[in-house]
Amino acid sequence: MSAPRIFLSAGEPSGDLHGAAVARSLKLRWPDADLYGLGGPLMAAEGVRLLAHVDDLAVMGIAEVVGRLPFFIDLLSTVRDRLRKDRPDLVIPIDYPGFNLRLARYAKAERIPVLYYIAPQVWAWHRSRIDDLARLTDALAVILPFEEPLFRAAGATAHFVGHPLLDHPRPTRTRVDFCASLGVDPARPILALFPGSRRQEVERHLAPFAGAARRVMQRMPEVQPVVAAGSGLKGDAYEGLTLPRTADAWELLNHARAAIVKSGTGTLQAALSGTPLVVAYRMNPLTYMVAEHLVEVPHVGLVNLVAGERLATELLQNDVTGDRLAEAVLPLLDETSAERVRAVEGLAKVRAKLRAPAGSPTAADRVVELAAELIK
Repeated sequence: MSAPRIFLSAGEPSGDLHGAAVARSLKLRWPDADLYGLGGPLMAAEGVRLLAHVDDLAVMGIAEVVGRLPFFIDLLSTVRDRLRKDRPDLVIPIDYPGFNLRLARYAKAERIPVLYYIAPQVWAWHRSRIDDLARLTDALAVILPFEEPLFRAAGATAHFVGHPLLDHPRPTRTRVDFCASLGVDPARPILALFPGSRRQEVERHLAPFAGAARRVMQRMPEVQPVVAAGSGLKGDAYEGLTLPRTADAWELLNHARAAIVKSGTGTLQAALSGTPLVVAYRMNPLTYMVAEHLVEVPHVGLVNLVAGERLATELLQNDVTGDRLAEAVLPLLDETSAERVRAVEGLAKVRAKLRAPAGSPTAADRVVELAAELIK
């Protein structure tokens, strides 16, 4: 067949990362493929022509989205016009449900095949949308093992492709070199702090995370806190921070003894690195009030959902304080504690669950295989 035209849509940094891997695999299969859509710098570097950038799209929470509704309405109209003028052979939405479910609905109405990669976590907060996803997609490439049977039961053509974080290159720098780059002592333990990759997340989490770090150092002076800084954020997001920071999350987790992590994909990064963690999340009070009535799962942290048990302590909203975070993470910094031993053993089981069957291609390559089946 001739080189296809494919629309990819990612609305946040993690989607940009995974979308870039898919774009790279698409170009390997079809070097002349025309790739366009929504994304960030990583997707752009792989040849995706962007109509909008994740810096403008990455908005979390009901209250925040309401304030930007005119922007998103205009963007959806722009995307619809482009799909009509430059009709793609396939649409690949990547997570980001608020916008991408509407995109999928429009594409399906226009009889454009839809391959949804990284299914929205509708099973957590809006189970009725499981049926919507089954109806609006031609295939679902899911990355959590329990999702495939869940979506198949609703009639979707769902495939577990393995978690894309497993395909990320592991860190190669030695601990000595990594610590030297930050000015910390390689002989002393590191506490990793992950306040988030979006500015509003950093604004809500950085202060209590830093407060926890101070309390930990009062109890364990040898501990060295290091902040994972969002690579797309300007330095002023961390104004006043005196702790060292790094943009390489994988390296930090690889060398950290324990971590405090904002709920999200970072909790699975910690699991894959074998780093015991505490999960925390703060959101707009209005959003939290609504979420309390919508969330239908026993855990918030992905690491706990995959484990099927409360493997990592979860602190939410008003419980996200320096004192509570420090109290939860201190046992994980003690290499002899029962809490740490249990966590390390549990994280190994999580890593096993996230893997696709032995010998499977990468998640991105599997997505491209599914894409080839859908493109006529």
